[in-house]
Amino acid sequence: MNLSVNHKLMMLLIVFWFTPLHCFATDEVSSDKTIFEKYIPAPYAMELKNRFRIDHKVDQVTLIVQRGYGSSPVVVVLPDGSKWYSSRHPSSVKWVDGITGDIISIVNPTPGPWQLLGDVLPGSKIEKVSEIDIEVEPLPQPLFQGEQLKVVAKLTADDLTMRMPGLEFMVEWTSKFTSQHLPGDDNFATGTIIVGAYKDNGEGLDEQPDDGIFTGSKNLDQPTGHYTLSVTARNNIFEREFTMPFKLSKQPVLVEMMPPAEDDIEQVWHLKINVDEGQVLLSQTHVQLELTGPAGLQIPVVLTEITSPEYLLPLPTVSEYGSYRVKGSVASTTIRGREILLNVPEMFFNLIEPPQPPPSEEEMAARAAKIAAMEEEVAKQDAIFWIITINSILFVLGIIGLIIWRKKQALAKALAAAELRIQQEEQNSGKKSSDESLDLDDIDLTLPDDKS
Repeated sequence: MNLSVNHKLMMLLIVFWFTPLHCFATDEVSSDKTIFEKYIPAPYAMELKNRFRIDHKVDQVTLIVQRGYGSSPVVVVLPDGSKWYSSRHPSSVKWVDGITGDIISIVNPTPGPWQLLGDVLPGSKIEKVSEIDIEVEPLPQPLFQGEQLKVVAKLTADDLTMRMPGLEFMVEWTSKFTSQHLPGDDNFATGTIIVGAYKDNGEGLDEQPDDGIFTGSKNLDQPTGHYTLSVTARNNIFEREFTMPFKLSKQPVLVEMMPPAEDDIEQVWHLKINVDEGQVLLSQTHVQLELTGPAGLQIPVVLTEITSPEYLLPLPTVSEYGSYRVKGSVASTTIRGREILLNVPEMFFNLIEPPQPPPSEEEMAARAAKIAAMEEEVAKQDAIFWIITINSILFVLGIIGLIIWRKKQALAKALAAAELRIQQEEQNSGKKSSDESLDLDDIDLTLPDDKS
């Protein structure tokens, strides 16, 4: 395709690139010069020291600026001298600022010389690309429920991987499963599930930070059935999506807990392992489990060789009564040669203390005699208690009656003495009254005139 004819339709991506940390990489080993010459014609790349020129044929410009870690966003100086900031710019400009860089998208940019002010890393170069896209590793088929799966994705520009420190902080990745609602599938009633994201931070399954390879792990502990995978990379400037249909199949290796037989004195639990030889290779199927129990018990359970598709694995004998848990994984190889690692759902069992044997006739007789003796002793104690209680009550009542009787006697004597004293006083008062009456008769009550 002729570059001059399609120049008007091309998106211009200007990338400020620190030479030791390449923003773009290829799968084949080659020098930076070879990649650069293959990727961008020489007239479009030059050392400008934070300055660049946009001609009149460009409809859109996307600037990817790499700057010092933690530095402030750059200031964009337009050809007329006006300035744009990350917090103040026209509505037609989309700006994403991160810890280590900026992504700026400009529609219909003003032709002429532009400049960036800020802690832009030295050795920057200007590159033009036609499109930003995402490249997502497809999910393998068959894909099994509970499988531990590592998947990768990357941002690309003209099929070359974009690489810049801190790029993951400026792009949000989301991975979702959407049920196709097919009758008969376990996921028929399931909607859309967010199952993970992609990171380029050197943690978890990601091998190296800031290498442009975003790594994710899917949560495959979901109902089986037909889904559509949707992987989205977005920010304020662009949004790209990758979709693919797939089927989540049941695990080809099933591990079940089997209780001990009723006549098993040692109470040994077993694991029943069923291997679907139509899906995986029996000779390359290995089991790695761990038995945990009371008092911090941890016992590894390893099975490196399975001799039959239906295998019964005895668990280690345990003696502590309580709750136990078995968890782990199964490593195998599909019949198509893909190595897989499956999570085994956690299983639990309880070791219950067996019931005591029934007592013999002698023990029952001794127990009955003991109970009778205890009852007799209780009755004796009850009788003594009531005897003492009743006697105590009678004794107290007797004392109270004696006190009341003595008080009545004292009261009667006091009343008799009072009555006698009153009588004596009455007699004395009567005698005195008669003497006084005689004295009054002797008194001359006549007036002097009467005597004459």
